Formats: sequence, structure tokens, C-alpha cells
Amino acid sequence: MSDGSLLPIVARTVQVAAVATAAILPFAVALGYAFARTRFRGKAILQAIVALPMVLPPVAVGLGLLIFFSRRGPLANLWDALGVDVVFTWWAAAAAAAAVGFPLLVRSSEQAFAQVERRYELVSHSLGLGRVRTFFAVTLPLARRGVLYGTLLAFTRALGEFGATAMVAGIIPGRTETIALGIYSRVQIGNDAEALWLCAASIAIAAAAMLIAEGWLRESP
Repeated sequence: MSDGSLLPIVARTVQVAAVATAAILPFAVALGYAFARTRFRGKAILQAIVALPMVLPPVAVGLGLLIFFSRRGPLANLWDALGVDVVFTWWAAAAAAAAVGFPLLVRSSEQAFAQVERRYELVSHSLGLGRVRTFFAVTLPLARRGVLYGTLLAFTRALGEFGATAMVAGIIPGRTETIALGIYSRVQIGNDAEALWLCAASIAIAAAAMLIAEGWLRESP
């Protein structure tokens, strides 16, 4: 497989995964913290709704996104007013990756925050730090390992996302084709050599992300 055909697909996949992960990170961490630290009516229902993309068929998630972003969907007037076209673009691929990665990051963050003892937060409050400052100065640093691994899970899940992406972004060479879509399309036409190259690229990216994260965790206090 030539570099000319490999690199754009790899670069687009990393771009989609990075944008998707960055977009969901603050919301998923905040929701995970809320699940771990608060009790409210309907919490179990909300947790179940958030977890749905993990148990639904990816194509069902993709169909939901297709309807949501479609110019014939319930928000068609909004997209027309904004002049936004999401469907069959790499932004649609990022939206699909974000949808399937969001529950993984929420669940990992929730478990990480649940393991942080409340007494550290109480000590921080007694020293005059408010809830927000306590979160960033005490709670989040103590939960950083779980949050980081959740972020990695979401990122690597985004790297390999296929079903939802195929539905809402399509397999358009040069526009929306990611590694997973590229592997599928090449196997379909019998080009196993290029499919294997793309598999190798996917493994290399995921392994590099894990090594970088492990190194950062070892060096951090």
C-alpha cells in the first residue's frame, strides 16, 4: 500500500477520534462526577439512557444520528438556518465516534470519582476552598488515572468505530473514510493487502496512545 493512500486515511481517523474525544471529555467527566457524588430522582434512568449506545447495535446509533442531523429530521429548520451540513462529512464521523465513546468515558469517570474518599474534599472545604476549586485541586487529580483510562477507552473506541459511522457519514474515499471503513471497503473488493496495512496502522496508533498514557502516569506524582 502506498503512503499516498495510507496517510490521509490514518490522519483522518486520528482527527475524528481526537475531535470526538475532546468534545465529550468535559461533559462526560462532569456527568461521571455527578453520578458518583449526588443522588437525585431519576438517576438510574439517566444512567441507563447514557449507557444505551454501549448496548444498542452501532447501526441503530448511526440511524438515530442520521435522523437527528438530516435536513428532513426534527431539527431540519435549525440546520437550514445555520447552513450546516453534517451528514456524510467527517464531522458526522466525529459525532458517531463521540456518541459511542461517551458512555465509556462517563462510566470510567464515575468509578474513578467514587473511589476518591470524601474526607479529602471535606478537608479542602474546611480550608476555605469552594466546590469548584476543590474539584480541580483535589478530586480530579486523585481520580486522574481512571479519567485518563476512560479518555483512552473513548479515543481507541473512536479509532475503531464502524457501524454508526457508516450510517451517518458513509464510506466516501477522501472525505469520510476512516481506518475501520477503509478496512471494510478493501475486504469487500478483495484487496486484503491494503486492509492488513490499515489494521497494522490501527494497532500502532492504539498502542502508541497506551504507551504515552502509561508513561505519563508513571511520571506523575
